[in-house]
Amino acid sequence: VTGISRGDTITYNRKEVDSTTSKVDAAFINDKYWLLAPINILWDEKSITYNYDESSIAPISNDSLPKLTIVYGNAGGYTPGDAYDFYLADDYRIKEWVFRKGNAPEPSSITTWEGYEQIEGLAVSTMHKNKEGNFKLYFTGVAAVSTKN
Repeated sequence: VTGISRGDTITYNRKEVDSTTSKVDAAFINDKYWLLAPINILWDEKSITYNYDESSIAPISNDSLPKLTIVYGNAGGYTPGDAYDFYLADDYRIKEWVFRKGNAPEPSSITTWEGYEQIEGLAVSTMHKNKEGNFKLYFTGVAAVSTKN
């Protein structure tokens, strides 16, 4: 992983995170979740519990959508016990999500998942906005590189 912040660059191997790279690694994990949450769910399947509700009211659109809730275990990682409510479109892409720090009943953040782009066969949401529109998190220049080991 290579992290660039305020002109500083740090490159490290995720298998060898130490005290000098842990802050950069935590930021990488956060950014990777915003970009690849659906894939992270698969990667993390042994450390989460989940519940599926066929019809829930989405917090931004007020649409009735299927909701997948996942909760991380209370041990390990940078944010143990965190929960996510994923509101799904007809094609099962995430339309909105709620993040709940430590599985709190009240949301920590609520945003859309939109601006989907097809990148090497992956549907990737490149824009997230809150209901008021005063928060936007977006990705540009996203690319996928296929490697063979």
